[in-house]
Amino acid sequence: MANTAHDTMRRVLRREIAGTIGLITDEHDFHAMRRYRSFTFTDHTTYLQQVEALLKARAGQGNHTTLALFDPQEYADFCAATGLDPEASTSRTRFTAELATTGATIPYEGQPLAALLPALVDEAVRQATWEYATTLLTRLGPCPSCGEDIGRAAFSRASDILVRILDTAPPCDRHIVCSVSGPPETLLSVLNADAETDGGTRLDEAETLEFTSVLALGLATRSPGGIVLRASTPRTADRVYGWRLRGGGLEPLTAAEVFDAYCTDVETGELVSPEPGVDYGTPPDLGEENTTPGHRH
Repeated sequence: MANTAHDTMRRVLRREIAGTIGLITDEHDFHAMRRYRSFTFTDHTTYLQQVEALLKARAGQGNHTTLALFDPQEYADFCAATGLDPEASTSRTRFTAELATTGATIPYEGQPLAALLPALVDEAVRQATWEYATTLLTRLGPCPSCGEDIGRAAFSRASDILVRILDTAPPCDRHIVCSVSGPPETLLSVLNADAETDGGTRLDEAETLEFTSVLALGLATRSPGGIVLRASTPRTADRVYGWRLRGGGLEPLTAAEVFDAYCTDVETGELVSPEPGVDYGTPPDLGEENTTPGHRH
């Protein structure tokens, strides 16, 4: 009787332990891992099938699982820095545990693995963009004339601008894209602001931090860039408008400029057909204090 009670308690405890699986999302990374003899999978498709079966089995037992992006190069660097043997399966376990606290992760909630893969990659890109933008903001240091921390001041101003953009937008679902050009490449951040039934706005914290950091970097460094907002309301045409970053401030785009920006392929620069049922217009007034540059650091 005592053993049965102990078994029951152990099963309950196992359900309360959250697990993390380091997922190799693409063929290139999978082949990089095959150089380790202890990594016994021979093809990526079978590997993904086995991962999905494991996820379903754990969910069926009431266990919560988080997926983390497993990068072979980061794993090799981790083993070199910690003195671990990369051939040992326990080293992969240690690395995965590290990913659970510092890396990009998403929870498994019964979704097909085919849907989880791009979501996990998107989350990794979002985190990397935020970390990169934050690092650059930190390196800007204090203003030589007033002593104010340039990065912190820019982040505060970017936060105010974002609040104003949301306050002046129609009360509906909004899709906002901020791009900032600069070496070595353009930073792109997407923020989804969904309308709630009580009139409020639902924002993802990670998306908001990334968006604000990218906008702050553009403001602080006076880099070229822009913001485009798409407001979607049921049974009416979507509204699209935006601003360009100029001189550390925002300048409204004309309807024609928004049309050109929205109907141009980002990668090729070629024009694409405009979507039906979309109204390209001018943005609402954000107020002079939100658009013009303040103190020039």
